[in-house]
Amino acid sequence: MSGDPYWWQRFELGRFVHAALVEKVPRDHVESDAAFRRRRIVVAITLVVGAALLGTSLSLAPGDDRFYVLTLALALTWVVGTLVSGPVHLGWARTRQAERRARPIVQPAALGVLAVAVFSLGALVVAQVPFLRDQVLDVLDHAAFASLPVVALITLVNGMAEELFFRGALFAALRSRQVLWSTLLYTLATVPSANPMLIFAAAVLGLIVGLQRRVTGGVLGPMLIHVIWSMSMLFLLPVIVG
Repeated sequence: MSGDPYWWQRFELGRFVHAALVEKVPRDHVESDAAFRRRRIVVAITLVVGAALLGTSLSLAPGDDRFYVLTLALALTWVVGTLVSGPVHLGWARTRQAERRARPIVQPAALGVLAVAVFSLGALVVAQVPFLRDQVLDVLDHAAFASLPVVALITLVNGMAEELFFRGALFAALRSRQVLWSTLLYTLATVPSANPMLIFAAAVLGLIVGLQRRVTGGVLGPMLIHVIWSMSMLFLLPVIVG
């Protein structure tokens, strides 16, 4: 690890946050100008199609079988768009031995658990505000009309697919301020849902996984964070908000 200019690095949690969300792991991911332009075109088309599918699926009434078809089509859109756009990387994380690197597994898993804890505390507050509680229940209503294993599988697949695209293809299609723009575009993709709680959750989660993507240089960390968060929220939110 580099020098210790920040006061929060004097604490174990501060050192962890700095390593997971601030200090970049060296890498050399270079592509030609032609490949970059191609990636941008594919990403733009995929983003428009994906946002339309997301908005349509979330506008359906709970119990509508088309919801599950559309969400699987959405996941397929993110994956195909990513594969066509160009190569993506798994990324690397620092270990406690500064001279060694490892695939980001433990680090994003810990971040995922922290995100679940923060969102759970927030849900306790939301549960006391009728309007916000209703917005959360609107999203959960889709899960109430299908078998839990089916909903869990869809949640898992879509979480991984979203990270492949937004923190893989889209992130690589940005020249600067990748965390800011990828988070903003990820958040805007949920706007057609017209659900303020879903939009807010996308903004917060997008920032966390965006910072992890910036640090590790790959999609593995963001995917683990997203899956841990989304699967946990699927089971915890109904209990917390009723």
